Amino acid sequence: MAKLETVSDIDWTACELIEQVPCKVSGRPVVRGTRIMPGSIVNSYDLDDSFEDIHEGFPTLSMAQIKRLIEFAHAQRQQHNP
Repeated sequence: MAKLETVSDIDWTACELIEQVPCKVSGRPVVRGTRIMPGSIVNSYDLDDSFEDIHEGFPTLSMAQIKRLIEFAHAQRQQHNP
């Protein structure tokens, strides 16, 4: 469960796929042009969902976007937990 807790500690503002709009999902980080929170993608992956499973659950995202979000989150975690 510790892995899931670190998703909220990620600074998503440095990811090019993310936007924060004050009136959109209460100003939380979301995938640009959507209302999808990136933590949902990463949590699914951390719970052993495959890229294909995640894409099925979030069909508006491309496989490249899904992979980038997961790579970004894992890189952020490594910086915080070397």
